[in-house]
Amino acid sequence: MTPTSSFVLSEPNAAFLADWGMDFASILSAEYADAMMKKGTPENVDTWPIGTGPYVLQQYKTDSLIRYLANPNYWDGAVPTKHLIFSITPNVETRLAKLQTNECQIIPAPSPVQFDVIKKNKDLTLHSVDALNVGYLAFNTEKKPFDNVLVRQALNYATDKNAIINAVFLGSGTVAKSPIPPNMMGFNKDLKDYGYDPEKAKALLKQAGLEQGAEVTLWSMPVQRPYNPNSRRIAEMIQNDWAKVGIKAKIVSYEWGEYLSGMRKGEHDSALFGWMSDNGDPDNFADVLLGCDSIKTGSNAARWCDKGYDDLVKKAKLTSDPADRAKLYSQAQEIFYQQAPWIALANGKTFYATRSNVSGYSVSLMGSDFSKAKLN
Repeated sequence: MTPTSSFVLSEPNAAFLADWGMDFASILSAEYADAMMKKGTPENVDTWPIGTGPYVLQQYKTDSLIRYLANPNYWDGAVPTKHLIFSITPNVETRLAKLQTNECQIIPAPSPVQFDVIKKNKDLTLHSVDALNVGYLAFNTEKKPFDNVLVRQALNYATDKNAIINAVFLGSGTVAKSPIPPNMMGFNKDLKDYGYDPEKAKALLKQAGLEQGAEVTLWSMPVQRPYNPNSRRIAEMIQNDWAKVGIKAKIVSYEWGEYLSGMRKGEHDSALFGWMSDNGDPDNFADVLLGCDSIKTGSNAARWCDKGYDDLVKKAKLTSDPADRAKLYSQAQEIFYQQAPWIALANGKTFYATRSNVSGYSVSLMGSDFSKAKLN
């Protein structure tokens, strides 16, 4: 008989199953936890975990490597590759160099400028999959001048998103217009977008009392992501666009941990950021990134709270029927468009590269699968 578990909720939650498919809800061994408690080392449950996956942790060196051995008791059959090593390599150029010299066989997230180099090398293969993500610039709506919706709308018109996609993404992304990715349930395909219109931007800024312009800071991410492959370049292009309508943006950046911490505290005027789906559910975007409660948790970088929007996304979470949920998210996106807490910039594809003799490795919307990976 297959064991089952029952959950009794205090209210309906349409995202519940998707949430429980996330990494934080992984099944852990109660027996192991009890043993570690008795041994006085409960932290080992987190730092030296035992799970049900295809590999068993063998070694971890901070900021250096993670070494795994194939799990001989893996529930889905024999694992073809005995050793799996993650060589922690933050630099994108170094990652490609390791792949070219066969020091490693798989790399994530090559830069778009590296695509041609990979494609021209017969020993390498470039792969791509559609992703659930969005890259954006968040206006801190608690700070002037971005507490004024006219200013937010103006800078949406002032930003040439197509130019950014063409110059930075090089075919690896498309223009975004919504907080919900276009291949996700609830995306409003009929949602308007702000076309590039500097004159309209100037008129709105004049209406907002900023005919003489303003000075703001623009935070640029120090890391590369599929939804933002070159944050510095994107920031510079936005800076140049805004300057044409009288808004002077000073680009600043910080170490990633400091960047995230400062943004959660609302220290930014405006900030480049983005999100990749944790669970495939629209609540993971619509509420997590823009819900009123998410200001407290820090994931609402715009620090924007609109009761009409918030009521719709909360109702959607309580609604089980997918078609009804989609209608609610569609209405919420109309409010997002009108209030413009972000400039929605891009939806990026996920790219990775392998040695050509790698087979069985797969990447999906939810992550990587090494269980069938092998070298031929």
